[in-house]
Amino acid sequence: MAMAAASSTLPAYHGLRGSPSANAKSKLSCVSANPPSRVVVRALASKPWAASKTLRQVAAHATAVASKEAVSSSSSSQGGHELLMFEALREGLGEEMERDPNVCVIGEDVGDYGGSYKVTKGFSEKFGSWRVLDTPIAENSFTGMAIGAAMTGLRPVVEGMNMGFLLLAYNQIANNCGMLHYTSGGQFTIPVVIRGPGGVGRQLGAEHSQRLESYFQSVPGLQMVACSTPYNAKGLMKAAIRCENPVILYEHVLLYNLKEKIPDEEYTCCLEEAEMVRPGTDITILTYSRMRYHVTQAAKTLVDRGYDPEIIDIRSLKPFDMYTIGESVKKTHRVLIVEECMRTGGIGASLRSAIMESFWDELDGPIGCLSSQDVPTPYSGPLEELTVVQPHQIVTAVENLCGKK
Repeated sequence: MAMAAASSTLPAYHGLRGSPSANAKSKLSCVSANPPSRVVVRALASKPWAASKTLRQVAAHATAVASKEAVSSSSSSQGGHELLMFEALREGLGEEMERDPNVCVIGEDVGDYGGSYKVTKGFSEKFGSWRVLDTPIAENSFTGMAIGAAMTGLRPVVEGMNMGFLLLAYNQIANNCGMLHYTSGGQFTIPVVIRGPGGVGRQLGAEHSQRLESYFQSVPGLQMVACSTPYNAKGLMKAAIRCENPVILYEHVLLYNLKEKIPDEEYTCCLEEAEMVRPGTDITILTYSRMRYHVTQAAKTLVDRGYDPEIIDIRSLKPFDMYTIGESVKKTHRVLIVEECMRTGGIGASLRSAIMESFWDELDGPIGCLSSQDVPTPYSGPLEELTVVQPHQIVTAVENLCGKK
């Protein structure tokens, strides 16, 4: 109950300022039109999750479910179009810039060059240099510029050429971007999106293979999401831009060339909702970003060996979607977390703690966690591969947690 008290008294300090985004509000009206909502009722009845969350978070889950059902129904009747993930990010960003003239882009080489991975290709010609601002190599400066612009009513999207470089802007992100709404007494909102490539796998060396999720998860006021498919890349991009909170959008450098058919019509993805990748009954495997594909690859072997794993892409790294996670834990009673983040102080450590606090009595055994090695990422390809979790390790971990069949 202490968690419930903290959640109700300091919602703004977690970047959840008591009301959904404008996008969520429009969807909430659809859910509220026919009360009582079975989704909200079910969420509130679920313990201990409901006791530790605000009504706003319950409502956010309800709106996400309603949105997902609407998109699923619509996309099944529409042809859609295929995009690579970087193209989906570009399409989502471009649509938001067309919709809202306050949306702008700032970063190194985002103009004529089109961004380090071509996410902003063609934007400078289409929207002009005032809305697509090329900057010097000075992450601290242009991140601070974006925060100041947000305080005046603009909605900047900051591109980090590589996520590792954002460490140079850590002071601006932590002390200004995350906290200004709170320290200004609510006078300012900071609707900034900070996005860019990161992750391991392209032999880019230690400084260019950073996973900064663990660095930023403890900063009050920030939301963090990680895209893993073209569909959710576009949907999360659009939702992040419309959000009144500062959002960090993590993009894995190895996923940019994934191709998927996405709907032709307008859609967004809820920033606070996990995605059910594969339903199952034996064990809950929680993952995100690139590791989603290592897990699904391992799942093929696990199914052949008689296991039925449930796979969830958590997507929202802060806050966690404890409703979806909790419902799965209640069904499987076993949990394995698979991440590319470092083991010490990583997302997995925080997620494991959250599950233990809320659902420890539902667990039939310890929570497993597979993470990257606590070492700088080697340049050598074979050595680099050894530092991150591989599918065979996931298979072994599931066998150890569930017992061999």
